[in-house]
Amino acid sequence: MTDLGTDNTLDEVKKRCFNCKKCRLSETRHNVVFDDGIPNSKLMLIGEAPGYYEDMQGKPFVGKAGQLLDRIFASVGLSREKDVYICNTVKCRPPENRNPLPDEKEACLEYLQAQIDIIKPKIILLCGNVAVQSILGNAGGITKIRGKWFDGGEMVHGAKLMPIFHPSYLLRNDTREKGGPKWLMWQDIQEIRKKYDSL
Repeated sequence: MTDLGTDNTLDEVKKRCFNCKKCRLSETRHNVVFDDGIPNSKLMLIGEAPGYYEDMQGKPFVGKAGQLLDRIFASVGLSREKDVYICNTVKCRPPENRNPLPDEKEACLEYLQAQIDIIKPKIILLCGNVAVQSILGNAGGITKIRGKWFDGGEMVHGAKLMPIFHPSYLLRNDTREKGGPKWLMWQDIQEIRKKYDSL
């Protein structure tokens, strides 16, 4: 659990995060990338780390991958403006978009945990391997466990967890053939919508 506690508001946690200097990523960031979307107790998406455009704008998923993510949500009638709370495992961009290091993820965990504690979502989408490892540990690679529901423990207040492909992976694997990544993502987002409607 976080030392920020559950009595804080998102704005209070964000303010503290904006002043954070707990790891080396604070030295190279342009902006802290805290969140976007709407604080929705039904659906939260946790990504990996900000990229170039996110670092410049201070919002998660605003580059090409973010535009694809928006289209994926829109395909089942969901949007970040009305239905989804979006954040990342770490809030500052790692240099050259490398994966965040273990100590960087550890330094940022209190902010992620506070976001989960305050919102208490019923569904959490783990977008990409970094997010999966941060919440589920070594549950397996994303290609093996995507689209499966996991029961979250105390850390996520019993939320249902589903690993999904990161949209940047889908951009690199553009085929829509049956069994391909984009086809699988379409199956997953429909299942997510069903679960969302059942809550």
